[in-house]
Amino acid sequence: MRAHFACFALTILLCGSAFAAQSRYLEPYGTAKKDMHPYPTINRVYDVNYYKPQELNALYNFITNVNKVVPGKTVVVLHGAEIRAFAKENYLKYQAIVDEMADLSRHGVEFRMCNNAMHAAGFRARDMDGFITVIPAGFAEIIYLESKGYAYINPLPTPVKDSRCLDNPRASVCTHGA
Repeated sequence: MRAHFACFALTILLCGSAFAAQSRYLEPYGTAKKDMHPYPTINRVYDVNYYKPQELNALYNFITNVNKVVPGKTVVVLHGAEIRAFAKENYLKYQAIVDEMADLSRHGVEFRMCNNAMHAAGFRARDMDGFITVIPAGFAEIIYLESKGYAYINPLPTPVKDSRCLDNPRASVCTHGA
């Protein structure tokens, strides 16, 4: 009986050691700390040069989320193919996107469009929506704003929603089927 008890104890000890080792392997650095500190006023300039106007949906989310926690002015410099979404002739095609950008504008976000890019695309200032300000050059405007203390942001249109599902399609937070 003693031999059985010793064997059982040894099994539990080994399993416990294996579990502890596995736990260290799965959580070698412990758990994240949380530091929800306030941010000071920081003016920022978003450098937007997207190929697809649909990528502006991600920009809307970036700006909305940053503006919730960081006070300051926000300027968006448009100088890529996304500018076609702001042409009056394309409003019906890109209405949802343009309406979101106009909403940001109503909340103080400035939209500045590169004159060079606009002309290269075949547009003029009169072709653009009324909340757009045409400026001489996109990169020059970014440099100018940075010289005035604006923080540079290059918002890549890569959504994080459901990114957990890329590694674990069966995770409970995934919104699509496995």
